[in-house]
Amino acid sequence: MEKSSLKALARELLAAAQSTKNGRSARTVHGGHEKVLRQTVIALTAGSMLDAHDNPGEATLQVLGGRLVLASGDVSWEGSTGDLLVIPMARHSVEALEDSTFLLTVVKP
Repeated sequence: MEKSSLKALARELLAAAQSTKNGRSARTVHGGHEKVLRQTVIALTAGSMLDAHDNPGEATLQVLGGRLVLASGDVSWEGSTGDLLVIPMARHSVEALEDSTFLLTVVKP
């Protein structure tokens, strides 16, 4: 059994994101390329984004802190601390409305 503090990691990654030009930082906390399930904590500074990309499989985004927008085509969903957003099976992007951290969970087919 393993235990991680997502709060502590989110703080660490947000500090790292604030010191980068692209305003992003991430670390996989469970799984990886060789696993079906992958969980990654991602930090984005206000105004930073993950450009539109394809969904590799079933995925959710749990907002650990801040506010962000998940967009796919003409549809968008705003999420804030504690919200769980189901990522559509389509190209999508994520933009931070304020400094934000989230847990991305992906199950690859």
